[in-house]
Amino acid sequence: MIMASLNISKTLVLVFACLLSFTGEAAVTYLYYDCPNTTTFTPNGTYHHNLNSLLYSFTSNATGGNGFYNLTLGQGSSDIIHGLFLCRGDVTKNICQECVTTAAKEILHRCPREKVALITYDECMLRYSSRDFFSSVQREPSLQLLNTQEVSEPERFMDLMVKTMNNVTAQAADDPSGKRFATAEANFSSFQKLYTLAQCTQDLSVGSCNECLQAAVGDLPGCCNGKQGGRVVFPSCNVRYELYQFYRVVAPPPSTALLPSNPSPEQKGRRKISSVIIIAIVVPIFVSVMLFAMGICYLTRARKGSSRYDAVPDQSVGNEITTAQPLQLDLAAIQTATNNFSADNKLGEGGYGKVYKGRLPSGQEIAVKRLTTRSSEQGAEAFKNEAATLAMLQHRNLVRLLGSCLEAKEKILIYEFFPNKSLDYFLFETEKQRKLDWPRRYKIIEGIARGIQYLHEDSRLKIIHRDLKGSNVLLDEKMSPKISDFGMARIFSVDQSQAKTDRVIGTFGYMAPEYAMHGQFSVKSDIFSFGVLVLEIISGRKNSSFCQTDGAGGLLSYIWNHWRNGTPTEVLDPTMMGSCSRNEVLRCIQIGLLCVQDDPADRTTMSTVVLMLSSYSVSLSAPQKPAFLSKGLESDQSASKSVPCSVDEEPITGVHTR
Repeated sequence: MIMASLNISKTLVLVFACLLSFTGEAAVTYLYYDCPNTTTFTPNGTYHHNLNSLLYSFTSNATGGNGFYNLTLGQGSSDIIHGLFLCRGDVTKNICQECVTTAAKEILHRCPREKVALITYDECMLRYSSRDFFSSVQREPSLQLLNTQEVSEPERFMDLMVKTMNNVTAQAADDPSGKRFATAEANFSSFQKLYTLAQCTQDLSVGSCNECLQAAVGDLPGCCNGKQGGRVVFPSCNVRYELYQFYRVVAPPPSTALLPSNPSPEQKGRRKISSVIIIAIVVPIFVSVMLFAMGICYLTRARKGSSRYDAVPDQSVGNEITTAQPLQLDLAAIQTATNNFSADNKLGEGGYGKVYKGRLPSGQEIAVKRLTTRSSEQGAEAFKNEAATLAMLQHRNLVRLLGSCLEAKEKILIYEFFPNKSLDYFLFETEKQRKLDWPRRYKIIEGIARGIQYLHEDSRLKIIHRDLKGSNVLLDEKMSPKISDFGMARIFSVDQSQAKTDRVIGTFGYMAPEYAMHGQFSVKSDIFSFGVLVLEIISGRKNSSFCQTDGAGGLLSYIWNHWRNGTPTEVLDPTMMGSCSRNEVLRCIQIGLLCVQDDPADRTTMSTVVLMLSSYSVSLSAPQKPAFLSKGLESDQSASKSVPCSVDEEPITGVHTR
């Protein structure tokens, strides 16, 4: 009987192991990378050879030790390379190896020639440099991530978080195993627990680890005050907290009591009775767990089958990823929040639908986008999957998609609300233009570039916006830009995996010529729109304020002519003349012109734009004539005449190209 109960217990362990295999062995989660373009190496040179050897050594050693490995290769100041990887202290050796292998491959893709590089995943971190950084605290570059959900009693919660974090950092710094890793939990309420984690690279001393972790904890209130979760990631250490268990707990093996070698008859009788009791208790539990396991396995497989996306890693420094579940509001709650979609609450209307201001019972203000009936072409499950996935794509320069509603043939998206409205509201209004001095405009240009770079290159999905313009860039209370309506092509069932489409989604005047006329799109289509927007920001004039006739005219022609004639500063918005840096303005005009080249291959990439905006050491090539001014298009009278004056006032979401 005892053997039978032990067999049942083993089966239960196997069932839970099955469940863990569905939930714990997922693909690694990318966070960010950094490779400053300060020092580069020559392809196929000695440093390159040493780098390849270093990364090979990493992948070979990822399953051994405590999830940490460092190595120095080469001789001489120009060829020596120092590197390390660190796996999160709770992950299995298989996940550690998977993460390190992925990181070693991806870092070469993202940093093909840089001598200093770092890439971080949720499960591991890998870095290398031509300078020795071992055993020293490195706090730059830093990354701050937050869970957007608010907590009740934020002051009490933050006090508890800091106290628990101080305890767990002390445990991690003085970890007797040498892993420099610890987790801890604390009760926030009768039904909520706070879970915390702290970790350092294992080359740090106890004092250095504690110094690094304390600095990371000190940054948490600033980035994540009142939020249900947050983390700070430094190259040398990281801390994290959540109101759910985000780390893996490895339970210690159960202790087994030794049975007497010669049990008495009385003991035998008691044992038989206990075995019957054990069977009576364990069997129903076993059946329940089996049914639960089958349900979890079915739902997990169904979810995997319904959301198949190409895995494109997430983002560079500065993104904000939330692990919170998106809001799922019913229609009645949204009607209450928006006063039944009243005209007084209407914020605007575009090609995708009408937008209303709403207020949740908690007091949180939201923007509610009520999609047009065209979106009904997409199935209910596909819509929910797309909305849930897009809600996870978050960056400091993207508007957060908080959730969705699908009910009574209504398809609704719920966004965070910004009272400052959109960029065009300030940019093209004479009285409000003065609030946008040049430093603010430069910050806006740079923020939009980083947001689009995230969508193109670093997000979980490769997103082509298709309708980038001033009205789709919102401004927060600090006048920082937030790109909206990203991913709407997916919501509207427009295939982003194809290079050509018969449904053109966008706004004339911002649309690249190959997309507007032939339905051919790529990331270079967004680059064109970005270039137009940059030139609008600099000039304070909307593209549609010019009439395009006979293939000439337009904002692009106006700015190009001044650039060619050596008078580029004459295109500047007069309201910012006293605040602008001439070199920055000229550089931005040149970047804008490089983005609107006729041939998509001649347009720069958004990662290059970000680099050009952040570093003056990067030289810019000379721009050619912008699109719509090239010989081919000037001679195409039908194409020229098909673009009337001010046609870009309305977005085009259902045009079938010839």
